[in-house]
Amino acid sequence: MKKGILLVLATAIISGFSIFINQFGVSVINPYVFTGLKNIVVALFICCLLLAMKDWRFLKSLSKKYWLLLVAIGLIGGSIPFLLFFKGLSLTTAVQGSFIHKTMFIYVMVFAILFLKERINKKLIFGSLLLLLGNAFLLKFIPHSLGTGDLLILLATLFWAIESVVSKHVLRELPARVVAWGRMFFGSIFILAFLAGSGQLFLIGILKISQISWVAITSVFLFGYVITWYAGLKHVPVSVATSILLLGAPITTLLTFIYSGAISLMQIVGIVFALFGILIICLKRSFKHHKEIYVRT
Repeated sequence: MKKGILLVLATAIISGFSIFINQFGVSVINPYVFTGLKNIVVALFICCLLLAMKDWRFLKSLSKKYWLLLVAIGLIGGSIPFLLFFKGLSLTTAVQGSFIHKTMFIYVMVFAILFLKERINKKLIFGSLLLLLGNAFLLKFIPHSLGTGDLLILLATLFWAIESVVSKHVLRELPARVVAWGRMFFGSIFILAFLAGSGQLFLIGILKISQISWVAITSVFLFGYVITWYAGLKHVPVSVATSILLLGAPITTLLTFIYSGAISLMQIVGIVFALFGILIICLKRSFKHHKEIYVRT
């Protein structure tokens, strides 16, 4: 549990940096091409990792059931929601889209209770709500209506929530690196098919060196995100893991403050709420883990 929480915390930190840096890349590259290329690069990274760690031998022994599950993870986690999310962002504000995405832990909790039989305690709910409230203050936004773009982002968030629960189920039997490979490899194939079908595949060939540099930089962060996320998710309940991911927003805000030198009192309050929420979730889990060890001893 402790190892898993540390890995998911690392994922949240990487996410905070990644979102900050991605905003520069997506501003100069077609968002679909940007997303597709990042996924392809990370898929290649993970393929090399599987070869180096000799996990490719595990792939040879997979049953048809798990191959289908890996393809499903690539479809509902590594392709469709990315396309929906970026299309939605083009139709709504970044602030509103970001807040809707931060509600993912709510849907994950519901799915985890129904399909994984996870037990959701009051402290987890309280800590998660503090994190969500902190994000509302950070974004200086409270939702009041939903447009077409918002609904697309909500649908993408639901896809990612379902994928998180499916991945948690698959991780009970498969190594984390194999599940990460499934998401990025098959997700890349589906996105390439979309680019080809929509007539945007040629855009890859006309990218400038500066644009390719942004793809390379952000791919490193995506690789770190995927590897730490699935490694952590293997040891932590999915409801806890997705709640901890909310820590990424305060980190992005702090980086934005360092870059622009502008932060409001409301955002400082949001950071405090978010940190308290993380402490409630993580310390409670850590205490429970040590208590169980003591009882067994």
